[in-house]
Amino acid sequence: MTSSRQAAFVTGSSRGIGLAAARALAERGFAVAVNGPFDDDELARAADSIAAIGVPVAKVAGDVSDLSAHDAMLDSAEAVVGPLSTLVNNAGVSVLSRGDPLDVTEESYDRCMAINAKAQFFLSQAFARRVVARDRSDGRFYSLINVTSSNASAVAEPRAEYCVSKAAAAMIAKTFAVRLGRENIAVYDIQPGLIETDMTGPVIEDYKRRVAEEGITLLPRVGKPEDMGAIMATLASGGLPYTTGHVISADGGMLVSRF
Repeated sequence: MTSSRQAAFVTGSSRGIGLAAARALAERGFAVAVNGPFDDDELARAADSIAAIGVPVAKVAGDVSDLSAHDAMLDSAEAVVGPLSTLVNNAGVSVLSRGDPLDVTEESYDRCMAINAKAQFFLSQAFARRVVARDRSDGRFYSLINVTSSNASAVAEPRAEYCVSKAAAAMIAKTFAVRLGRENIAVYDIQPGLIETDMTGPVIEDYKRRVAEEGITLLPRVGKPEDMGAIMATLASGGLPYTTGHVISADGGMLVSRF
């Protein structure tokens, strides 16, 4: 691995959108650190699938909501893939139980906030501190890519606490874009819409029906993790030059205002 190779740490990348992002980055030549909460078979399979592409890969188990572990996780990644040029904050959770906002529990609210917002803020901080402290005259493109949700702005009543956490996370990207702009580090907020993943499994068939029958998205399909991965790899490779602080609404046009 040369010093000019891009290197990315992707949280929540043992499956779903995170794994698709890790694969897309690897296909662009990035060394990749994959992450999941446990050192289990799922994380091992994810790492093996990246290694098969032919790039350096680190397997970093750790719960992103454990703030005290952030530096150790980044150290572990860099020990294998080299100095990071990209952090993809993808790890997230949904609600413990869908239902009436009047019935939301403190446990579910705190869990969403801890993983979807607080962890994203402080891992962004840990990444930014080490990158800013380094000489970045290596010609690499540096980026921080946070994954939030269309629910950062569009309310899903049965998942109120999730929506609140994603709205907070959307502001994290803006905040870091302002701070890191003068460091020439690009920051993006990707807001996926209806994406077919394990998280959306219980409701995705109903959404597919609504896409087909009601046209709730402008593009006539739900999204795939690979769609999100392609977007992230493009951003991390500098494919949208002279941009930062932007929201990428990866929702098939779902939130376009119309009447």
